[in-house]
Amino acid sequence: MEVNVINNLSQFMKEHFNNLNLRPPLFYLWKYGIRFEISMPWVEHEDKDNLQQINERTVTIFNKVFNQEDEIFLITDIHCEKSETFLQKRPTKVYQKYIKNKETVRKLQHTILPSVFLEEDGEDYAEMVTHRFVLSCKKKDIRYKALLTAISYEDFPHPEQILKGFPRNGIDIYLVNITKKMIYHLYDDRGCDVIASNKEDLYSLYQDCNDWILDYDRDEIEKRLLS
Repeated sequence: MEVNVINNLSQFMKEHFNNLNLRPPLFYLWKYGIRFEISMPWVEHEDKDNLQQINERTVTIFNKVFNQEDEIFLITDIHCEKSETFLQKRPTKVYQKYIKNKETVRKLQHTILPSVFLEEDGEDYAEMVTHRFVLSCKKKDIRYKALLTAISYEDFPHPEQILKGFPRNGIDIYLVNITKKMIYHLYDDRGCDVIASNKEDLYSLYQDCNDWILDYDRDEIEKRLLS
């Protein structure tokens, strides 16, 4: 019998994140989280030092959030107009390219949701939908360094763009650590949100990567985690 991963995700969010609507900006939507600065502000994306920093920070944070055997939901959300149903096949590129085993990819599940932005932005998103793809996997199944690089290129004309050719549509990729009850969201090259069901699970990340915390949100982060 096939496991319904979509239902499992819903149940997980209900039990551990108070039914949080999975959408950006995660840091501002949940009580326990850290927002990291990833790229160098005011520097060209292709600057060698900037690319090195993006790679170092995204991978280091990822490796602190995920262990090899942790159970993971790899989620891809595509935000588009209702009429653009052909896009529902588009994110399979994420899984075909960045998941090592084809047998694992065959477990991919898809659903179409009302736009995840609808409750906040109302009429602006009434004609929009969110195509959600969910795959149950482990860290060792993912070519995560390449995937994080691709996410960081999404706003730039680059061969690694995941939605190349569909500039009007948005994409969000979430990596949910089922084992640790944490969610990693590299929202673009500028920043990364990590939220957790329990604030204690963020302490080591807060200490180890403290210099990378976005200064704009530092006071709020410390208030939430340390008070």
